[in-house]
Order: sequence, then C-alpha cells, then structure tokens
Amino acid sequence: MSIIATRARRSVRNIGAALICAASLAGAAHAADDWPAKPVTTVVAFSPGGTTDILAREIANALGPMWGQSVVVENKPGGAGNIGTQAVINSAPDGYTILINSIGPIAVNPSLFTRLKFDPQKDLVPIVLVADVPNVLVVNPKSGIKSVKELIEASKTREGGVNCASTGVGTAAHLSCETFARQADIDFTHIPYKGADALNDLIGGRVDFMFATMPSVMGHIRNGTLTPLAVSTAERSVVMPELPTVAEAGLPDFALGSWFGYFAPKGTPEAIVNKINADINKVLQEPTIKQRLTNEGAAPVGGTPEDFAKYVASETKKWNEVVTSLGIVLD
Repeated sequence: MSIIATRARRSVRNIGAALICAASLAGAAHAADDWPAKPVTTVVAFSPGGTTDILAREIANALGPMWGQSVVVENKPGGAGNIGTQAVINSAPDGYTILINSIGPIAVNPSLFTRLKFDPQKDLVPIVLVADVPNVLVVNPKSGIKSVKELIEASKTREGGVNCASTGVGTAAHLSCETFARQADIDFTHIPYKGADALNDLIGGRVDFMFATMPSVMGHIRNGTLTPLAVSTAERSVVMPELPTVAEAGLPDFALGSWFGYFAPKGTPEAIVNKINADINKVLQEPTIKQRLTNEGAAPVGGTPEDFAKYVASETKKWNEVVTSLGIVLD
C-alpha cells in the first residue's frame, strides 16, 4: 500500500471520528435543551424538618416555575445519610434524580464507615455548593445554662453529668459534641437520634445540649424554646452577631461548620449538570431567596461544579483528620 493511500485512509478515519464526536456533543447539548421533560426528584438523605430539607424545599419551589416541571422533594433518611445517598448513586444518570446533601454523608462518612459501599468523590458528580451554615450550640432554657462556661461547669458538678443530642452517630453534630468534650476536658453521654427528632427531645428537656445547624433552630431561638450559647464556626454569624463563637467562649481551637450542596449520579451528562448548576446559581441570587436563606442563618454560596469538587476534596481531607483524631469507627 502506498504512503499516499495510507495517509488518505487515516484522514478518512480522523474525519469520521471528528464527525462522531461532533454528533455526540450536539446530542448532549440537545438533551440539555429538552431537559427537563418530566418532574425532577430531589432526594434529601435526612428526615423532614432539618436544614437539608429546608434548603431543598426553598430551592425546589423556585426551580419548578423556572423549569416548567414539578420538583419533588423526597426524604430518604437512615444510615447517617448513607441510604439516601446510595439511592441516588443507584439511580439513572439522566438528571431526573438529584441529591441535596450535607457535609456528613459526603465528607465525613468515607472516613467513618469501614464498609461504606460508595465513594462520594467517584460515584457522584458535584453540581453546586448551595450554602455554608454555622452550627449553634443550643440548650433548653429550663436548664438555666446561659453560657459555654456554665455548660462546662454543669458537666462537672451536676449529678449524672450532661448529655448531648445529635442527628445520628458519626454526623457532624455528633463529631462536634466529641470535639467540644475533648477540648473542654469533660465527660458527656451521647444520645443519637434519627435526623431532626433530636430537636424534639432537646425542646422537651430530655437532653441537655446539641450542636444544631442554624436554619433548623432559628425559629426555636426566636420564640424562646431554645437558648443559643455560641456558634461553632471560626467567625461570628451575620444573623446573630451578638452570639460568640465557641473559640471566643473559651475553646480557642474549636472551629467546625456545615455546608450543603447538590450532586448527580456519576455519568449524568455534563450539559445537564451545567444547566442545573446555572439555574441554582440564579435561584441563589434572587433577592427574596437570598434574604430568606440569610435570615435562617444559611450563607448562600454558588459557584461552578469544578469549584465544588475541589471544596469536597479539601473537606473530606479535613474531616478525615477529625475522625482519625477522635478514633471513631463504624461498620
């Protein structure tokens, strides 16, 4: 075969490959143009009433009219968020089932569970970081405790000590309790609940304190059914600037917060991921939504999928260090 004939055949193959690639890109773009053609389900890996659920419903209500389709919020709690997360990973990667999730299942659980059946960084596609949220150290007002110092004193002087509620073993709320106890050099009893049920017993006076996400407790703080002692983040909250940080209240090395974002199953077309990202970014910039989230203590973030992927990687590394230092392991 001549060199000219060989080059001609290679040229034909290259042109064919280019045409196939162009057709694939055009098909993906067309799929995004037609999407969504039916209702979209947003899975929340926790029970109703918590911050993940609150954010999901706020954003779903805004996306529905924008997309001309219903955006259904479906709660799939259990397993410290693993059940709902796994359900989305197992779903069709077509953009019609997406996940709004928090720091726990995404950044904490990979280090916490020895038999975790998924890897969030490999099995999920980050779409957008929705909000940064401080945790608030809250107590029941009937406890008489009004400061971090008084809580620490109660743990040492009260018969039976104190107990801390959390939204489940290994959740950010639980790890915050453990970190607080270690830095304050106190003993406590950990009482895990399923999601937002922890607040009910805290309000009822059956547990002593809790690190709760700000949106989930703002209403209770405002009506006096919970007393805030401090925020867990390094900086004070813009919503409650009068509230000290835990670090300011006596534990200088304490700085733990929460965040929430959207994910899609691995294999979801990039064009659809980018469309969801762009539309949620628009929602987060709407003045009414932005103000509503801010009033609840959630700081809207937004950004690109690439930004979020880098953030997830850095947070996973940080929480691995926290889990390892505490020596907590779950099967």
